[in-house]
Amino acid sequence: MASAPMREPTTHTLGGGVNPSESWAHSAVLNLKAGEWVEVRSQEEILATLDEHGRLDHLPFMPEMLRYCGRRFRVFKRADKSCDNIEAWSIRRMERSVFLEGLRCDGSGHGGCQAGCLIFWKEAWLKRAAGSEGLTVISPHEPVAAESRGSCTVEMVRVASQTTRAEGSLIFSCQATEVRRFTTYLKIWDPRQYIRDVRSGNLRSGLAGESRGQRALELVLVTLRLLRALAITVFNEVQARRHGAPYPVIPGALEKTPLDRLDLQPGELVQVRSKEEIIATLDGENRNRGLVFDSEMLPYCGGIYRVLRRVHRIVDEKTGKMMNMKYPCIVLEGVVCQSDFHRLCPRAIYSYWRESWLKRASQELPADPQHRHQEENC
Repeated sequence: MASAPMREPTTHTLGGGVNPSESWAHSAVLNLKAGEWVEVRSQEEILATLDEHGRLDHLPFMPEMLRYCGRRFRVFKRADKSCDNIEAWSIRRMERSVFLEGLRCDGSGHGGCQAGCLIFWKEAWLKRAAGSEGLTVISPHEPVAAESRGSCTVEMVRVASQTTRAEGSLIFSCQATEVRRFTTYLKIWDPRQYIRDVRSGNLRSGLAGESRGQRALELVLVTLRLLRALAITVFNEVQARRHGAPYPVIPGALEKTPLDRLDLQPGELVQVRSKEEIIATLDGENRNRGLVFDSEMLPYCGGIYRVLRRVHRIVDEKTGKMMNMKYPCIVLEGVVCQSDFHRLCPRAIYSYWRESWLKRASQELPADPQHRHQEENC
């Protein structure tokens, strides 16, 4: 049965006035920074902030998020902006939201989607936590109460995550598919986005010590990374207007691309092939059997990583339909988009790898503190 068209979020009233919880939810500003500890509010508190579609400011609160209620986590990065992969690529402005360390969608409420996206958390769903206790270990099968006293219920959150159309097709709705609803276009020349990148702590490595010299060095490194990303952005914008090639150049040229099958399994160690070896497998659109080799994957060439999982199915952000991959791809532990070529978007999306771009490693993982730090956070 086809569902009713999506309506704009409504304002719930109580006795003819604005619901206090909703008014608070829309004005809640914690100004959280990367590294701070927070506690996810209770299920009842969060449900009270949501409309009948399970959303706050158009951002869906997804079923996969329920099991984290009442638990403590550390802020990974502020979610002040997001890339848009639904229409022509752009960066979108996001407000009063953060990502929490290690909290990725497991797809359990969306047909088993294996994309593993970082979850957006509204500051209204969080509160600062005292102390610095570590992450609580959570069972993926922990039960969640079925009812709430708020204006939205758990069942409404679950129903909002998927719709069956009249012809029987199943359409999923998640944070990734709704990015354009809860964000606004962010101009490339707006300097405030880069100021927020620095002030939020998003660009810090987390490895700086307590001495004044180490903090000064960290600031220099942050500034250099920001300037590098800005220079690349400006150059590519000029190139786009001149119909020139963007930086970095990935000159694929094949008409028919090869497909290697290694049957890699979770836990195996692999080495990413060299840039030259990978380019030799790409067509003129930098794709291998339809899968693009993105510029953000270049820094990982030659590195040794562990296989996280084989990806067979993901929700298409553009249509909401489940895509079953003809040729499964590989996700590697800690190997995510760093967005050095994409305006420092903080979403840390997993890179998808063809087995043609990998080979089984003949040595162990390097004892690299930076690599371990990225892996733990992503």
